[in-house]
Amino acid sequence: MWDSFWDFLWYTIVIFAFVAYLMILFHVIVDLFRDESSSGWVKAAWILFLVFIPYIALFVYLIARGSGMVQRSVAAHEAAKQQTDSYIRRAAGTSAADQISTAKGLLDEGVIDRAEFEQLKSAAMSS
Repeated sequence: MWDSFWDFLWYTIVIFAFVAYLMILFHVIVDLFRDESSSGWVKAAWILFLVFIPYIALFVYLIARGSGMVQRSVAAHEAAKQQTDSYIRRAAGTSAADQISTAKGLLDEGVIDRAEFEQLKSAAMSS
């Protein structure tokens, strides 16, 4: 298949460059659709340029809008972190009284015994 080591090395470099290009292209496309300030026509034009003159359009996009890419990426990460934190707060937001009343209901139903109830009660009081 390969005639020499140099052919293998050349194919490896070409494949690496192609994969790097695809990663940058996907980053640009995600950033393009994440940008709320651009209209649909502008986004469509960028996509057409990326399809028909890919390397030039990619470099122009990175030069012209590279700093905005960073800002939009940071904003998206902060929004995702805030959503995660609010979800965690809601999930862990049950008060000690709610936890104790739930444990009391389990005790009354016979699901847990008195020792388990006391253990759940002390855990709820300590948190």
